[in-house]
Amino acid sequence: MRNILLLLLIAPFALFAQQKSFTIKGVLKGMPDKTELVLKNEESGPEPVASGISIGENIEIKGNISEPGLYQLSANNGQQKLLIFLDQANMTLEGDFISLQSAKISGSVTHDDFTAFNNTFNPLFAKLTGFAQQLNQGAKDENGAIRKGYNDLVAEVTRQTDQFINNHAQSPVSTFLLLVMMQLNDDPKIMEERLSRIGQQAKANYFGRMAEKIVEDARFGAVGSLAPDFTQTDENGKDIKLSSFKGKYVLLDFWASWCGPCRQENPNVVNAFNKYKSKNFTVLGVSLDRAKEPWLKAIKDDQLNWAQVSDLKFWSNAVAVQYKIQSIPQNYLIDPNGVIIAKNLRGQELQSRLAALLK
Repeated sequence: MRNILLLLLIAPFALFAQQKSFTIKGVLKGMPDKTELVLKNEESGPEPVASGISIGENIEIKGNISEPGLYQLSANNGQQKLLIFLDQANMTLEGDFISLQSAKISGSVTHDDFTAFNNTFNPLFAKLTGFAQQLNQGAKDENGAIRKGYNDLVAEVTRQTDQFINNHAQSPVSTFLLLVMMQLNDDPKIMEERLSRIGQQAKANYFGRMAEKIVEDARFGAVGSLAPDFTQTDENGKDIKLSSFKGKYVLLDFWASWCGPCRQENPNVVNAFNKYKSKNFTVLGVSLDRAKEPWLKAIKDDQLNWAQVSDLKFWSNAVAVQYKIQSIPQNYLIDPNGVIIAKNLRGQELQSRLAALLK
C-alpha cells in the first residue's frame, strides 16, 4: 500500500493563484526566548512558507498560501511537528512547547474541520491497525472474531466517512479524507460519488485535484477494454509478456512483499489458483518491491506458485505506471481474448466469479 501520508503532504502551488494571507499567533508554555518556529511542506520544497522568532513564550507567524493545504509547524526543524490545515485565517496557537504536536489551533474553520477529522477517525484507525496486526501476524481466529471485528470497523469508518462529507461538503478536509480512505476502499466509483457531493471550491486544492485524477485514471483499463500488453522480467531475469497468456483467464495481480493488505489477500489468491489452474486459469503477479530478497521471500512464504515479474522500482514499476496503479492490492481479471472482464476481485468475490466462469 502506498504510504498515503507522503502523498498527501505534497502540495504544489499554482504560480499565478491569488494569495491567501494567514496569521498564527499565540503562546507555547516553556518555549525558550528567541526560538524559531518554521511552517513548511517538506515535499513542496526546502524553504519554509513562513517562520517566526519567539519573544519569550509568545510567537507570531505571518505568510501567504495560494490554496488550502496541510502544513507542518516545527521548532528549529525539530522532530516534533504540529499539523495545521492552513487556509486564509487569523489563528491562535496554544499549548506546551515540549509537546508541540499536541498544541491547539483555533480561529480557522478549515483547521476546525481537520480537528473533527482527527477526533473521529484516529481512534477508528488505531483499532483497525490493531486488528490488521493480529491478522498479519497469524493470530488464531478460529471463530472469525478478529476478521469480523476488522470488517465491522471498516463498515463504521465507511459510515463515518459519508457522514463527514455530508456535514463538511464545503471543506477541503473532505477531499483529504477521500485520499485517506483509499487505503480501505480504492474503488474509484465510490470516490467519484463522494467527490460529486463536495463543493467545487472545496475541491480547488491539491487533494481535490489528486482525487479527480484518480477517478480519471480509473477510466483507464475499464471493464470491456483490452488489457494493455507489457513485457517485464521474472525473478530469473526471463522476459514475461502478458499477451503470451492469451487463451487463458488471467488474474493480473499488483502486490508487494511490504503491503500488508496484499499479504492478507494472498491466501485467497493461492486458493483460487490451486482450485482453477487446471481449468484454463492462471495468475500473473506484478510486484512493486524495490529489493529482490524480500520479494523472493514473500513468494516462497506465501506459496505464490505462478509467474511473477518486477523491475524492483517500487511505485515507479513500469507496468504499475502503465496501468496507473495508485494503491495496492489491485487486480484485473482478463479473459482468453485479452479483454478485461472484472477489476479488484477479492475474497469470496474472486472465488464466486471464477466459479461462475470455470465450471
